[in-house]
Amino acid sequence: MANRAPIATRNSALIAMIADEDTVVGFLLAGVGNVDIRRKTNYLIVDSKTTIKQIEDAFKEFTAREDVAIVLISQYVANMIRFLVDSYNKPIPAILEIPSKDHPYDPAHDSVLSRVKYLFSSESVASERR
Repeated sequence: MANRAPIATRNSALIAMIADEDTVVGFLLAGVGNVDIRRKTNYLIVDSKTTIKQIEDAFKEFTAREDVAIVLISQYVANMIRFLVDSYNKPIPAILEIPSKDHPYDPAHDSVLSRVKYLFSSESVASERR
C-alpha cells in the first residue's frame, strides 16, 4: 500500500464517451457534454463512417486528459480496439464498458470484469496456501 502512487483527482471531473449516437445523445441530454476553449469535446459519436483510427485516437486522447475522470465506451466499440482497452491499466480515468441499444452487453468481453475475476482467483489461491 505504501508503494502506490497517489491518485490525482483535483482536476478530474469530466466523463468522456465513445459510443453510438443514441447513447451519446442520452448522456449529453443528462448534462455530461463539454466543449473546451479549443473546441475539443469530451465525446466521440461512432457510426458506420467512423474509422478504427478515429476511435483509437479518441481513446488515447481521453485517457491522457487530466480533466477526465471516467471514460464510458460502448462494449461493441471497445471490442474494435480491445488491445488498447485491455492494455490500459491506470486507475484514473476509469474505463467502463457499457451496453448500447443495438448491441447487448456481454460480460465475457468486459475488461474490468475479467480483471476482477483474475484478482479474486489469485486471492483465493493465495488464501488456500495459508
